[in-house]
This record gives sequence, structure tokens and C-alpha cells, in this order.
Amino acid sequence: MEDKGRKDDESINDDSGNEDDGRAQNNADSSRIIHLPQLYQNWFLDYASYVILERAVPALEDGLKPVQRRILHSMNELEDGRYNKVANVIGNTMKYHPHGDASIGDAMVQLGQRDLLIDMQGNWGNIFTGDSSAAPRYIEARLSKFALDVVFDADTTIWQASYDGRNKEPVLLPVKFPLLLAQGAEGIAVGLACKILPHNFNELIDGSINVLKGKKPHIFPDFPTGGMADFSNYNDGMKGGKVIIRAKINVTDKKTLTITEIPFGTTTTSLIDSVINANEKGKIKIRNIEDNTAENVEILIHLPAGVSPDKTIDALYAFTDCALSISPNACVIEKQSPRFLGVTEMLRIATDRTLSLLQKELEVKKHDLTEQLHFASLEKIFIEKRIYRDIESCETWEEVLQAIEAGLKPYKKKFPREITREDVIKLTEIKIKRISKFDTFIAEEFMKKLLDELKAVQHNLDNIVEYAIEYFKDLKKKYGTGRERKTEIKSFDAIVATRVAASNQKLYVNREEGFAGYGMRKDEFVCDCSDIDDIIVFRRDGTMLVTRISDKAFVGKDIIYINTFKRNDERTVYNLVYRDSSKGTTFMKRFAVTSVIRDKDYILTRGNEGSEVLYLTANPNGEAEVVTINLKATTTARVKIFDVNFADLAIKGRDAMGNTVTKYPVRKVMQKEKGVSTLSAQKIWYDDTVHRLNTDERGTFIGEFSGEDKILVMTQDGNYRLSSFELTSHFEEDIVLITKFDEKRIITSAYWEGEKKKYYIKRFVPELTDKKTKFISEADASQLEAVTDQQHVIAEIKFGKDKGKEQADERLNIDENIPVMGMKALGKPLNYSKVKEVQFITDPNAPGEESSTSDIPTPVTKKTVLDIDEEHEQSPVEQFKSKIAAAPKKPKVVIPPASAVKHPQPEPVKPKQSQQSQPAKSDDKPKKRRGPSQMSLDFE
Repeated sequence: MEDKGRKDDESINDDSGNEDDGRAQNNADSSRIIHLPQLYQNWFLDYASYVILERAVPALEDGLKPVQRRILHSMNELEDGRYNKVANVIGNTMKYHPHGDASIGDAMVQLGQRDLLIDMQGNWGNIFTGDSSAAPRYIEARLSKFALDVVFDADTTIWQASYDGRNKEPVLLPVKFPLLLAQGAEGIAVGLACKILPHNFNELIDGSINVLKGKKPHIFPDFPTGGMADFSNYNDGMKGGKVIIRAKINVTDKKTLTITEIPFGTTTTSLIDSVINANEKGKIKIRNIEDNTAENVEILIHLPAGVSPDKTIDALYAFTDCALSISPNACVIEKQSPRFLGVTEMLRIATDRTLSLLQKELEVKKHDLTEQLHFASLEKIFIEKRIYRDIESCETWEEVLQAIEAGLKPYKKKFPREITREDVIKLTEIKIKRISKFDTFIAEEFMKKLLDELKAVQHNLDNIVEYAIEYFKDLKKKYGTGRERKTEIKSFDAIVATRVAASNQKLYVNREEGFAGYGMRKDEFVCDCSDIDDIIVFRRDGTMLVTRISDKAFVGKDIIYINTFKRNDERTVYNLVYRDSSKGTTFMKRFAVTSVIRDKDYILTRGNEGSEVLYLTANPNGEAEVVTINLKATTTARVKIFDVNFADLAIKGRDAMGNTVTKYPVRKVMQKEKGVSTLSAQKIWYDDTVHRLNTDERGTFIGEFSGEDKILVMTQDGNYRLSSFELTSHFEEDIVLITKFDEKRIITSAYWEGEKKKYYIKRFVPELTDKKTKFISEADASQLEAVTDQQHVIAEIKFGKDKGKEQADERLNIDENIPVMGMKALGKPLNYSKVKEVQFITDPNAPGEESSTSDIPTPVTKKTVLDIDEEHEQSPVEQFKSKIAAAPKKPKVVIPPASAVKHPQPEPVKPKQSQQSQPAKSDDKPKKRRGPSQMSLDFE
């Protein structure tokens, strides 16, 4: 029993010891517990870092994301000059990319659509329509020649193990070109985004050359979809910048618009959907829209009758995807961390890396050539001096090597470097057949060739910057053709949406209850409006309110006037007569309402309670009427009815008290006579940067316009048209003259007649017509040379060389020799040979301008100068269409008044000398070496 008790006690003690050990173990485990929030924090950071570094953001050095780099490496592995199935490329890439085939296929299609690194075959989709590519098994690809030349070089590539350790993949590809800026990049990571816009291939090369020359480059994006873009707020591609992109819209006729280029980031499908949505919401008015896009974009927009094409274009830019704003965010990966850089700095880094890679390639080539020369020298001496015979008596391998080393020792100074044991071993591997057929002359020629190559390589190393510049020039020469800029760089005027929105609603008012809106169809109709307009309301108590239009809103009782409100409208003048309640005095005033705070009540009287508006009119052009004041019969005034004229009042601010009309009580105020405008005509300027009219004094002054005045617009193709002076009007880019239209003013033009192959001078008065009218010959090769609306001018005719001799210039008095003709007349021919140029200058003996035209402002004129090449007799416009886009502009020439005019003779143009002199012909025509330049002639 005692023993049993002892055993029980021992067992109890053992259990207590085990319990203590368990508690200690639990305490130790509790100290290592990681709470759930900490786990999520660590996992999230790991995931975010992986997405940023390995998926979404490109590397600064080669401009590629990991999946793109692996695709190109895989294609280089498969490269044999033939096309490979994209499905095969995807399968091979999966050896390096630890993700599914879909991500690889999508990335490869995007690379191919940029048309730079991949040569495609099959249906790879359409960047214009947004159509997707065919399945990978149906399309093929291979590396482009540009990629093979620029992207790969095994000797300068750093390698790493793939994700499973079975293969080697490049850490970075040795890209010798600013590839990141050429392709652009976009990616969304965790807490980080990247948006680098694509740039022009040739402009990047020019920018790199400028960097190498120590100049500051200036580069702007260029989009594959074309269009127009304003880069004034580009901010070097960094965060905070903004690029405005617009579609290119042309007016085909008064009822048809054609979209030929679309903004980057849109497709024809999405753009058409946005146009349809805007039409359904009433922002624009269209009748039909057609998509005829195939190889090039062509979207036809048909307008209903009575809709302005110019206003519709602005509305398309304001309410549809025809205009987009893109915010760049240049973020890249450098040394395993994100970095924000401007595109100029990216270009500099890419250029410096290209310079470094070129230097490494030259050093590798130099080393290879040195090794070849070294072994060729060893081989030559080994065979010529018959050193191989010294090993015949050697019994061991070491003795053989020592015998060869001893035989070469006297010639050590002739070798490019020290002789190593590996060199000696390599000599023992020379076959007897090669020794027996060794030719000393051939060996020396080979060594001489190697020396020449070594000298060339060393020269390039010593002049590495010049070598890099030539490298970039060679790239541009080989691959720059067909990669001209597609996006036109322009400056855009801001479009006020309320001015271009279509009238999609009707404004109604209930004057007694004080409600207004476009949903009150049973009440009084006011005017047509849009659902984004503001409305202005005047009440009987002398208060004014501007508010946003809505379905139905309370705007105050006793409404005496309501209409849509145009902000910053200085020409609409309000004529007001009101009675002040304090003393009963009646006041009158004129004022304009330009800017207000929405939904704020403005007091137009002296502010005394009980004041009342007796008379109010809104005059869109500042008219000032005559009103009759009727006093009450009980007044003591001798004259109880009298007239006052608003024209006697100055236009002041809305807070002005006004002028006193009478101190006696007024019974009523009636309009006696309709007023005429007291405002001066509207002054209009033309800004040739944005090709728009303005009243802000930007550009060239056109004239003062009012009523039915028109603008005369003449273009380089020999057409003219009349335009209204509305600020929403659009103008062509090839304008040669724009001025105020005067139906009595004579236009003088000189042009090349394509059929008769002569220069003609024509004077005519433009007809008042709404259609575009041709004022030169309609023959195919006809081209406008010069045009002016200046009166009393002289035609200065310059000639090319005749039989190698210079010809003196001729001057022709236009008034005396050229009569005014009809629009369809050809004009008077210039029967001279070898005419090189015709230009108009002021006649120094001319009388003053007639009074009827003395108020015509200085016109905007441009003149085209055609150069001559006597060796070839061609029309001056046969090369015009292909070179007009690259035509250089000449500086402006201002013609002084007649009293101070001088005529300096320009330096003679030296045309190419013909191989054999030909007799002069009356139908000789100039040969144009370049596209016609345009020069502005400002006549005082």
C-alpha cells in the first residue's frame, strides 16, 4: 500500500512537471504569434512591390515591361528569318514568364500594333476601329529588321536565371535607341500608375543627336491615330501636365462633315457612340452618321437643314470624344525602384546608355580583333619558323608545351599581348593539312585587314560621340522613311459649351407665380435654349437674378423680363426706367451685364423698399430708343407728356443710380421710336496660329464689322469664299488673303495657267456668293502665285537665266495694262520667257486711296514665291502636292507707303546650269525645287 501510494505520488509529481513544460511551450509560441493585420500588411507590400516592379511599370534602361522583354527574347531564340505562329511564340515565352498565355498574347499584340519591333502577318486588329486580332494560332510574327539591329547583343547582355531556374533570360536588353519614348507605356499598379505618351521616331533621333551635341532637345508626343494636339501644358510629360487632342474634322459641304483622324485612345466605334449620345441628349443636331473606315478613318456626319457646320464642329469638340484631354504621368523603374522623370531627362538617359552600349560593342569588337590578330601572328611564326618540328623529340605533354614556348620566346615583341598556356595548347591543335597548305602572303593580307579594322575601331572609340551621332543618322536613313509626324501640333482656343450647344429645350415662364423652366409646357413660351444654359430674370421690384436652367424652378414673382444669359456679353445693353420709393423720383440708366454670381439677387435701383421698374428693354446690339414719359394728371408740372432719348445716356455699370428723369409721379412709360445701335462696329482680329477670329486683339486686325458685313477669304488653291464674322467660324490653313469684303474693291492676282503654260495676271471684283468660287483657271496644273487687294500696284517680274545670262527684272503697271475683268475670265497673259517669279509692290506714283475704300483695314496677305530650275521644264505645281506640307516659310515683308517705298534688288537665284543651252520658248515654265513658301505682305 505504501509502495502504491508512493507510485501515485510520483505519478502526480510527473504530471505536474509535464504541465509546467506545456505552459512554457505555450508561452514561447505566443511570443511568436503574428496577428492577422500584420500578415495582411506584409503580404500587401510584397504584392504591391511585385506588381510595380514585375508587371505594370517599364524599366528606364530598355523601356520594356518584363513580359515584353521576355517576348522579344523568346522571338530572338526562334529567329530564323521566317514567320512563326504567335501561338508558338507564346508557348516558348512561357518558359520565362510565370503567368498564363492570355497575358503574353495580349502584350504581344500591343507590341505588334505599335509597328516598330515586330513584323506582323495576318489579322492583328485595327487601332482605328478597335477590332481585336485573330486567335494566336492564325497569325504570325517575326522580329523586324529594326529590332534585330537595335535591341539584341549577347556580348553586352546581363543574364539571370528564369523563374524555375531551367533557363537564362536577360535582366535588361541592350536597346540602343530611346524605345520607351517611341512606343509609350501605360500601366496601373498598386498605388502607382504610369502613362508615357508615344513620340515620333525621327524626332527622337534628332533629339538624341542634339543631346550628343550638347543642345537641349524639344520633343512632343506623336500619336499613331493622327489628329491635332495642343502641347502647351505638356509639362515635359510629368504629372500635372495636360495634352488636348482633337479629331481632324473637315467640312465636305454645308450638310456633311468628315472625320479623317481621331484622338489617341479612342476608336471609331467609341467616337461614334459619343456622337450619338450627344445627339440623343440634344447637345448637337445631326441627321445621320456613317462609318466608312477601312485602311484610313472616314466618318461621315450628315447635318439637318439649317444647322451650321462650324458651330457643329465646335459642339463635337465640346460634347463628344472628338476632343480629349490626356494627363501624362512619366513613371519608370530604375534600379528596382520607381522614379518620376520628364521625357527630356528620359531621352538624355537613353542617349547616354546608347553611347555606353556602342562603346562596349566597340571594345568587344576590338578585343575579338586583337585575339584574331594575336593567334594569326602565333600561327604564322609557328609554321614559318617550323617550331612544330621542335616537338618531335619530346616525350611528355609538358615537354611539348615547353618546347613551343621556347621556340616562340624570341618573337614575343611581335605579338599584341603576352603568350599564355592556352595559346600554346591551341597551336598544338593545328592540323597537318593546314600546315602543309599555309600561304604566307594570304596570312599577311589577313593580318593587314585585321590591323585596318583595329585602327577603325580604335578611331571610333577615340571619337565615340561622333560615332554615336553617325549611328543615329544611319538609323534615321534606314528606318525613318514613312515615320513622319502624324499628329499636327496646334494651339486651341477654349470652346464655351453654352455657345455651341444645340437648342434642345424650350424655356417657359409663369410670370405671376414666379416659376421658369423647360418642363412647363402649358405656360408662356420664351425662347429656345439648351439644358446647360443660364437664364437671366428681371423682376418688377428692380432685382435681377442669373440661375441655371432646370425643369422647373422658382425665380421670383412679378417677372418683367426673362431670357438666356450670355456671360461676358458686352454688346447686349439693358435700358431701364425705375421709380425710387423714398422720394418718388424717376431715374433712367443703361447698363450691360457681363459677369455675375449665379443665384445671387442683384439690386438695380437705389435699394429702397417699394421701388418699381417702369420700363425695361434688352438690346442685343446696344440700341437706344426714344420713350414717352406720361406724368399723372394730378401733378403740378406744366408739361405732363415729354420724350427722353436713351442715346443721351452713357452705358454704365448695373449698380449705377442713373440719371434723373423727373421728380413728379409717372403714370406710364411708352416706347416712341425704335432705337439704333449706339455701339461702334465690332472689331475683329484673325489669329493665324489657331485659325480663328477673336475680339481679344490676338493676331492681325481684319476690320470693324456690323450687320451683314462679310469676310473675304482666299486660299492657296485659287478659291475664295465669303464668311460671316461670327467667332465660331472655321478657316482653312492655306489662307493667302483674309480681309473685310468690299463689293467695290478690286482684287489683283497672278497665277500659272496649267494648260497654256503661261503666267496670267487678272483683276476682278469678287461676287457676293455663299459658294466657294474659283478665281484662277480650272486647268489641272494651275497654281496661284500672288494675290492682293491693295489698289495701284506694280507687278515686278523676275526672270531666270537665258542661255546662261542674267535677265533684268521687268515692272508692269497694273492699272495701265490690266483691265478689270469678269470672274470667269483668264486674265492677261505675260508673254515673257523664263519667268521665275511675279510679285506685287506698291506704285510709288499712285494717287491716294478713294474715300470709299479708305477705311478698309490692312489685309492679311500671303505671297507664294516659286523657284526655277532651267534644266527641267515643268509646271510649278507638279511637285506641290507632295511637298506642300514641308514648305518653309519666309519672313514677313512689310511694304511701306508710296512716299517712302524703295525697291532693293534681291540677290539673283542661281539655278542649275543646263548641259546644253536651248532657245527661249514662249511656253517655258519654272521648275520648283521646293514647296512654295508663304510670305505675308502687309500694305499700309
